[in-house]
Amino acid sequence: MLPRELLRESAERLGREMPERFAGSGLERYGELDRRRRQAVTRLEEKRRRRNELGQTRGKPSPETLAQMKALKEEIHRLEQETEKDDLELQEVEKRIPNVPHETVPRGKDETANRVERSWGEPPRFDFPPLPHWDLGTALQILDFERGARLAGARFTVLRGAASKLSRALVNFMLDIHTRELGYTEILPPYLANAESLFGVGQLPKHEEEVFVTREGLYLIPTGEVPLTNLHRDEILPGEMLPILYTASTACFRAEAGAAGRDTRGMIRQHQFDKVEIVMFTKPEESYRALETLTGHAEEILRRLELPYRVVSLSTGDLGFAAAKTYDLEVWLPGQNGYKEISSCSNFETFQARRASIRFRRAEGEKTEFVHTLNGSALPIGRTLVAILENYQRADGSVAIPKALQPYFGAAEIRGVRS
Repeated sequence: MLPRELLRESAERLGREMPERFAGSGLERYGELDRRRRQAVTRLEEKRRRRNELGQTRGKPSPETLAQMKALKEEIHRLEQETEKDDLELQEVEKRIPNVPHETVPRGKDETANRVERSWGEPPRFDFPPLPHWDLGTALQILDFERGARLAGARFTVLRGAASKLSRALVNFMLDIHTRELGYTEILPPYLANAESLFGVGQLPKHEEEVFVTREGLYLIPTGEVPLTNLHRDEILPGEMLPILYTASTACFRAEAGAAGRDTRGMIRQHQFDKVEIVMFTKPEESYRALETLTGHAEEILRRLELPYRVVSLSTGDLGFAAAKTYDLEVWLPGQNGYKEISSCSNFETFQARRASIRFRRAEGEKTEFVHTLNGSALPIGRTLVAILENYQRADGSVAIPKALQPYFGAAEIRGVRS
């Protein structure tokens, strides 16, 4: 959430300057409610003060004084109910107001205003028409879309043989880099989370239609960000602990309610997928330097796998609800002749920390401050597997394995059962 002082002072300006971000968010309603609530609080304080003055009158109160005190009691009760109602409505409205974009975020109404910051690697050239992964995987008999749909429905895939092994190799490869070389602590969290955890990272109430919920009221996590960020919910951290770096490999579950017609073929947009997540907790003054570092860690995985990619700054109209700034990493997919998002790396500043009450104290006796939280995908296993299949495919239908991954996979290529 955003500080109420900021909303109070800047609601009109933010709505006017960034309609692509705040139109329909409730920002206008917040301003109206806040003014009404503060006026009611002022009247309430005046009535209470007058009641106290009358109560201090010496001697037996006159009938007029008693009548005034009775009227004041009724008015105070009415104003208390009014301010409580306004405060509850104010809380509901502010839960749905997105984070304020950082000044360096490109302005624009949608993804067309996103800005390419840099690129790495050259897209491979083939002397044959490159196939999309759904054709490659089917021909190699390692991706089974038909049985996935039969077992669970659309947007589920069965990985078998080499694909299953490659998926496992990617998890170990990524976790080893993050923990052995980049300073992250590995976590194995629950794959179910309570509503407080999803609220803490901004998934609820904004994206409630995107998550799966159990009969017991627990949610299947849409990303490892949910449990990792909430590890320190309602805590005050010693300043010397920061920065804190966590990584986890988890299954992720998304209803994809708003994705109708998008990436309907293959494994790009699934209801269930595995992902290695990285999360940072930092001091406020260090978070934007940390965002560059965290993004670089996700890039490192792509570079070691020698997968061409580019880094894109999301515009104000394309930015996620909780993010102040986001870099998307887009990997080249030859079978689809274009770049496709494979990672998002974001700085949320204090937005999540306020919702989850994650604070730190620089030194004993000093006041507490909210930490800044950051997270990124490094990387989703399914999309990385897709990128390897499409970029490393050969004319005979086989697929080479990136050199860095061969010790984990145990072979240099994937060949079909009839190769």
